[in-house]
Amino acid sequence: MTLLHPTRVRRRRLGVATAAAGLLATLLTAGPAVATPDPGDTPAQQGVSSGQAAEDRAAITSGDIPGVDEIVHSDNIEHLANIPKDALKGTNSDLAFQGKYAFAGNYDGFRIFDISNPKSPTTVAQVLCPGGQNDISVSGNLVFLSTDSSRSDNSCNSTSQPATEKSSWEGMKIFDISDIRNPKYVAAVETACGSHTHTLVPERRNVYVYVSSYSPSATFPDCQPPHDGISVIKVPRKAPEKSAIVNFPVLFPGEGPDGGGNPGSPTNPGVSKTTGCHDITVLPSKDLAAGACMGDGILFSIEDPEHPKVIDRIQDNVNFAFWHSATFNQKANKVVFTDELGGGGAATCNAEIGPNRGADGIYDIVGKGGRSKLVFRSYFKIDRHQADAEVCVAHNGSIIPVKGRDIMVQAWYQGGVSVWDFTDSSKPKEIGYFERGPVTLDRVTTAGPWSAYYYNGYVYSNDIAKGLDVLKINDRRTDPAKRVRLPELNVQTQPDYFDRD
Repeated sequence: MTLLHPTRVRRRRLGVATAAAGLLATLLTAGPAVATPDPGDTPAQQGVSSGQAAEDRAAITSGDIPGVDEIVHSDNIEHLANIPKDALKGTNSDLAFQGKYAFAGNYDGFRIFDISNPKSPTTVAQVLCPGGQNDISVSGNLVFLSTDSSRSDNSCNSTSQPATEKSSWEGMKIFDISDIRNPKYVAAVETACGSHTHTLVPERRNVYVYVSSYSPSATFPDCQPPHDGISVIKVPRKAPEKSAIVNFPVLFPGEGPDGGGNPGSPTNPGVSKTTGCHDITVLPSKDLAAGACMGDGILFSIEDPEHPKVIDRIQDNVNFAFWHSATFNQKANKVVFTDELGGGGAATCNAEIGPNRGADGIYDIVGKGGRSKLVFRSYFKIDRHQADAEVCVAHNGSIIPVKGRDIMVQAWYQGGVSVWDFTDSSKPKEIGYFERGPVTLDRVTTAGPWSAYYYNGYVYSNDIAKGLDVLKINDRRTDPAKRVRLPELNVQTQPDYFDRD
């Protein structure tokens, strides 16, 4: 059995009691702006008091937390490689995989790595194409990139421009990677309110793209309220230039200008108003999808990918501020939803916030077909509480494919990478971790892993500030996953790991 001893003794599991109580009060009482999700083009930079900084320095000295930029990890985790940022200096974002390549999003474009030797990844190409978040995915010879920042046009030479101007552009960009070293920009599709994230539903001749976006305004010509659905784009593989929107299914029907989603504050204090979805995960083998939609979580059928239908809808107006992402287990009888408390810009992994707010919510799927229901079982949150200068939030992760067990690897920004088991959905537990100490102690800074995904025997983590990390897990509980090999992985398009053609 692998014991969880870090490389340097890490004593603190409940955090240092500081003025973070003031932050807690703000998070609990503020309106929708509390959970403005994901860092913008400029990461969060907030000051901390001299007292907080002094307490954090004392905690480092005593071994309660790692030192600035110090790496600590459990004994069952190896840190194999780190590849710093290069030409693209913006915020690192999501990851996708195909064969021996990893595709890494960045607010300034995307980078392609050759990971045939995971201990020494090499850069194959870097594409400059600004447009946060540049959420990325790959299917066949096509790479898909989300643009959710208002731009002057749809080119890779565009500049920032207010969303109040009708000529502004946001949406999906598509690249051809037939020549992997020279990606070619081949198509663009403008979508209402842009594309914060997207999810692929691949078919033989076409790829359907579910576009998640939100936060409409009457002052935005191309993002008018109510915005209570998703854009569905059909992309012909052999003619991507003919890509077009084929549907805008309304997921939250309701009367009035705001649609029928969670009303948020003041009705539900501290909860985000639902004005669209943040992220969707599909499980094509089961014709299912799970949507994390600001103030709501949903389960829906994608049997007809052009016309998804909602099966069940849930809210948590006590502990969830912003439904951020979703992950199915392999049997499709559980869903893990993440809460992005503080919007990826606050230090929320501490004793003052507690174990339930800013946590993962684990739900069982009870029943079959159109009568399925999402039933809450428990919360999971890392208990390696962080310094007051560290932005820490539940973020993107993936299943580790082990038959008979539900194990997940997940990014927590400056909380690092967590490996945790939710086979018993009422008693989840962490079984491994990797993290760096604070970037600095004098201000709250957005940094750490944005995404942490398991692919063909290794964990790849795209650190917002530090670049690509490669980790290896050596644990009898996860070792069977090393035998599972995939030709391609977009985590939001979950594969059936054990029943593939």
